Amino acid sequence: MTVVDRFLQYVKFDTQSDELTNMTPSTPGQMIFARHLEQELRSMGLKDITLDENGYLMATLPSNAGADIPTIGFIAHLDTSPDMSGRHVNPRIVENYDGGDITLNASEGIVLSPAQFPELLDYKGQNLIVTDGNTLLGADDKAGIAEIITAVDYLQQHPEIKHGDIRIAFNPDEEIGQGAHKFDVQQFGADWAYTMDGGAIGELEYENFNAAVAKVTFKGCNVHPGYAKHKMLNSIRVANQYAIMLPRWETPEHTEDYEGFYHLVSIEGTVEQTVLTYIIRDHDRDRFERRKKELEHLTRKINNEFPGCASIEIKDQYYNMREKIEPVMHIIDIAVEAMKEAGVEPKVQPIRGGTDGAQLSFKGLPCPNIFAGGLNFHGRFEFVPIPSMEKATDVIVAIARLTAAKKA
Repeated sequence: MTVVDRFLQYVKFDTQSDELTNMTPSTPGQMIFARHLEQELRSMGLKDITLDENGYLMATLPSNAGADIPTIGFIAHLDTSPDMSGRHVNPRIVENYDGGDITLNASEGIVLSPAQFPELLDYKGQNLIVTDGNTLLGADDKAGIAEIITAVDYLQQHPEIKHGDIRIAFNPDEEIGQGAHKFDVQQFGADWAYTMDGGAIGELEYENFNAAVAKVTFKGCNVHPGYAKHKMLNSIRVANQYAIMLPRWETPEHTEDYEGFYHLVSIEGTVEQTVLTYIIRDHDRDRFERRKKELEHLTRKINNEFPGCASIEIKDQYYNMREKIEPVMHIIDIAVEAMKEAGVEPKVQPIRGGTDGAQLSFKGLPCPNIFAGGLNFHGRFEFVPIPSMEKATDVIVAIARLTAAKKA
């Protein structure tokens, strides 16, 4: 089976995660998909196959080049984003893309256009896989799963390519930030690994945001508005006052590259109580800590004006994996060399987000991120160029070979 065959099969599984269920996996479709992949891996003859009750699937392609070669891993996630439906995905292949608009759904006027998504033009002349406009596609991260399994299959069919033990893992709930929480690094047993969860071809990432979530709660006092003078405290108005005290330009829509931000993601409120939820992001650890302190400072400032009104709860989510990758930069060097060998120009860049690899790196498994090839994740305009998936597969094979060769 080709990487495309696998991908088109995998996207048919509905694996949206759901942060509200408080279960792992958070949705039953992820376990259904994991069991399907388990059977596929068994039919391939892989070893040490395990699927636990939390939906973590692991397997080994044994070494064919001796026992002293580092064990490397490749990881992808089972779930798709809750941001848009992943049920009844109906993919379509656009052959030899001509650079124009792609009509996804004629009846609803849904068009994938380079006017809105100019990166489309980078793939002119290539075969693209798109949606029908009603769902996301699921290249994030079923492209990664298809690439890993196809690469392992290729290595099995070509024993002349020498490699050490290769561990693969597919985990649930990455999209809701839970993918690495129950990942057993010791059981996985790799010296280092790569998540195949990046975007456009060539992406190689070992820097990501430091991340936290903050909930600021404002307590008000509700009184009949006709008799409210000097009595009412409208928590919605106080929350609004707090929100506009933050730097206007330090938001996602005004930042790029290494610039951090405060992002107000939800407001829930009545006169009696309002809750603002923020995510805090910064690549620099010191600036990250200062951002958290700024929110705490503003909370105290509000309380000086409205005593006892505001309270804040801040919870760190993940940290920049750079500090864990820099001591083992040879794993980046191998990935760069593998891309060049596969005819791919490496694009080493920071992630303006996080990956399972960030959390895994802090759990003792250095784990940078490599492109899976998809673009416009989490929505109806998601697409993946077929050559990008094929190149990602080639990169996995090259990493396996180069790791063995450097140890020989």
